[in-house]
Amino acid sequence: MPKTRIYSPAVAEAPPGRWSNAIRAGDFLFISGQVSRSNDGATIEGRGEYEQAKIIFTKIKHLIEAAGGAMQDAVKMTSYVVDIKQNKEVWRARQEFVSGDFPASTLVEVSALGSPEVLVEIEVIAHIGGK
Repeated sequence: MPKTRIYSPAVAEAPPGRWSNAIRAGDFLFISGQVSRSNDGATIEGRGEYEQAKIIFTKIKHLIEAAGGAMQDAVKMTSYVVDIKQNKEVWRARQEFVSGDFPASTLVEVSALGSPEVLVEIEVIAHIGGK
């Protein structure tokens, strides 16, 4: 099955050799863990879990749309948070982007993410096409 790297001008790519934001394989789109890092890579945007999650879901939406899909095509979501007590803030943001049947989801509390100001990281698998 051929793989295609998906790009969105609204989502900054990592430097070459690190990772791909999104890879499409057949009808599936695999989106790497996204954080609320600014597109210039210099800062983390959003003060709390809700604000960071909104920025992350916006990036995920752009990547799914760049692959020809919509947020409703998300079938699996994994969210990593540094404070499990703030999970409702992540869910509140998610409800602004996904409606109807929510994707299968996993929420994991971790001791730290990529940098101290990163409070949330979310990865997604979407099924696009072949509906």
